[in-house]
Amino acid sequence: MPLRKPELVLFDLDGTLVDSSPDLAFSADTMLEKLGMPRHGEARIRNWIGNGIERLVKRALTGEMHAEPDAGLFKKAMPIFLEIYEQNACVLSRCYDGVKDSLNYLRENNYHTGCVTNKAERFTNILLQSLGIYGDFDIVISGDTLAKKKPDPMQLLHAAEHFNVSPDRSLMVGDSINDIEAARAAGFQVLCVTYGYNLGRDIRAENPDAVVDTLNELPSLLDAIEA
Repeated sequence: MPLRKPELVLFDLDGTLVDSSPDLAFSADTMLEKLGMPRHGEARIRNWIGNGIERLVKRALTGEMHAEPDAGLFKKAMPIFLEIYEQNACVLSRCYDGVKDSLNYLRENNYHTGCVTNKAERFTNILLQSLGIYGDFDIVISGDTLAKKKPDPMQLLHAAEHFNVSPDRSLMVGDSINDIEAARAAGFQVLCVTYGYNLGRDIRAENPDAVVDTLNELPSLLDAIEA
């Protein structure tokens, strides 16, 4: 089904707007070193990003996607990771191609915009402010802003209600199955980027409404939609 003209466009953060894997991998590997454990390296850790920091830490500790580490080790590891990441959240992280131009286009064409992420607010703000795009969003909803987060639809519905926009006139832009499930549950349309952090799986297999290889394609895609 072709996209309908949205009034509200929401973006995921990690893997959609920002390539944050270098700093997340550095923080995870440094945590492991402090615990006397071997590093994994960015290439491996990159495929573990996408389900929140707690799951990333568990994957780093176990070297597996779904395994649970020793509870005592995890309790010790989490504050170490958080301290390291807070100091290194935006050292090597960068916006993907097309992000700034797309946000400028949306602002100039009077779309409502938002960033909706499962990342905690303190890290969300560091990234958005350091990269100079915090002010490009009309609303920012982090993982600890509301009681629930993606794939639950609460964050998306909160944004739509905030702007008094119908969900079927809203678009979620993301990179993962979490974004698709949240959009479907909220009644949003969903566009996915082919890069990002979908645990190494091709996002096309999840059948989003549209797919782009870069956000440079977003303005022309929206221009082509009849109101």
